[in-house]
Amino acid sequence: MSRTPVRISFSALLRVRDDDRFVLFHSPTRPGVCGPPGGVIKYFPPAAGVLERLGFDEERTPPRIEVAGMDLRGLLPAGSVRRFLAWFATGAYREHAEDCLRRELAEESLEVGLGPTAENLHEARFAHVRTVVEGPAAVPGKPYRQLRRFEVYDLVTGNGVGLRITRRLARAGRAAEHPDVVCASRSDIRHGRLGRLLIAPQSAFLMGGVRLTPDLPPVR
Repeated sequence: MSRTPVRISFSALLRVRDDDRFVLFHSPTRPGVCGPPGGVIKYFPPAAGVLERLGFDEERTPPRIEVAGMDLRGLLPAGSVRRFLAWFATGAYREHAEDCLRRELAEESLEVGLGPTAENLHEARFAHVRTVVEGPAAVPGKPYRQLRRFEVYDLVTGNGVGLRITRRLARAGRAAEHPDVVCASRSDIRHGRLGRLLIAPQSAFLMGGVRLTPDLPPVR
């Protein structure tokens, strides 16, 4: 068995469609890059002891290094991965994907200049599209292997909240006054760029389960 540490990153992504295009947000943590709304799933304080016993070393990256973390992103000893996955599968003491998306949508709407969401996000409902798991696999130039999980969801538009959010984001993606919200076609996502913005590789999971472009280096 390999003793190489494993970097884990477990996230939820929101697929918002505007006809044949997908709504993407500019990322403040990766200037010049846009990707789907969403982010890393968080754990709750009761899980801290569990993760500590597993040897989990949470990753804290700038420019949010001073912001409260509790993200399920960091390094695990190779021998702890199976136990970590068993704990994650129970759903105990962590966000579920839908709660992660509600939180991220509220935070990211502010970051991209849309202001606070007027909708009652706790009423928003989501439909699972797919789960993409990558790895554990070697990462060129890094002293670890990597295991990533992406849970992709649609907003349920049958109720008023989901429909209003979808329409609001689609309008912003088409409007020049909201440059940090864009609508990208399938061709744009395959190409990996839309105008001045690079498109984050996980955007491909809005269309299917295969990554189409290589990773982009994070800000350091």
